Amino acid sequence: MKLASLKSGRDGRLVVVSRDLHWYADATHIARTMQAALDDWDHVAPKLELLATDLEHEAIPLERFHERRAAAPLPRAYQWADGSAYVNHVELVRKARGAEMPESFWTDPLMYQGASDSFLAPRDPIPLKDEAWGCDMEGEVCVVTGDVPQGATREECLAAIRLVGLVNDVSLRNLIPGELAKGFGFFQSKPASTLSPVLVTPDELGGAWKDGKLHRPLLVELNGQPFGKADAGVDMTFDFGTLVAHVAKTRSLVAGSIVGSGTVSNKGADGGPGKPVAEGGLGYSCIAEIRMIETIQGGKPVTPFLRHGDRVRIDCQDEHHHSIFGVIEQEVVPVA
Repeated sequence: MKLASLKSGRDGRLVVVSRDLHWYADATHIARTMQAALDDWDHVAPKLELLATDLEHEAIPLERFHERRAAAPLPRAYQWADGSAYVNHVELVRKARGAEMPESFWTDPLMYQGASDSFLAPRDPIPLKDEAWGCDMEGEVCVVTGDVPQGATREECLAAIRLVGLVNDVSLRNLIPGELAKGFGFFQSKPASTLSPVLVTPDELGGAWKDGKLHRPLLVELNGQPFGKADAGVDMTFDFGTLVAHVAKTRSLVAGSIVGSGTVSNKGADGGPGKPVAEGGLGYSCIAEIRMIETIQGGKPVTPFLRHGDRVRIDCQDEHHHSIFGVIEQEVVPVA
């Protein structure tokens, strides 16, 4: 089952979307918003499934689904916790600045709590006031949970995953060092992130969803050129069950909590740093990673961060090259 929110008020209007992303059926007679559906999932989900079946069989009125009219599936959420499940990415970042990586990073996930009061729609521009802030995209996978009690096990957390999607975790890289130096974490360096047009139930992914991981390439383009195609199921040190359980260690999660994977990152075929797509590699899901590799190999970064007018595209396709979640496509624009 695929769900989306069309732009309407602050929290959108819930719709069920066809598997090919071409059509939708209004679902507000079942639950007005995505959050309302998540709040009463056990009661609402079977009704939405029936609606989705009727949509596939064209047994009900349907309308054309246009991704540009979609809001973020959850325009605002109760929780946005972003991990760093691809430790290869963390290792490169630390190596580039000559810092040793603690051994605990391989056993205890890194995570920060981001701003969840507003998510950008998949075609919304990325507002950037100052190019000197070092704006970067971060292609990630995310899950949305139901209610999760404090202390839940990994298996319980996997069972609580309701929906899967993509996120562009926009980061202002040049603001990060100063914030971390204060010893109190990210804040100004993490503006609003962007969600994919559609969220899907794990069963909809078939064999691509296994062991709490999405086993499909994440396709990232920058200004129309391939930038990354790393497989989200490879080199993921911490699966989503582990990530959600990490959040739940000291707190309960309410329905509608979003947990991110961190930047999808693969090692090179030789076990070392990955290579750009243009050189036959799998490329990268963020600019910081290629800049780290350039620093390691050449002493300084060469690839610039995002500038006004740059365009970012993030997608994930099935084995038939059909988009699963719809496409995140954004332009970086100046703030008036």
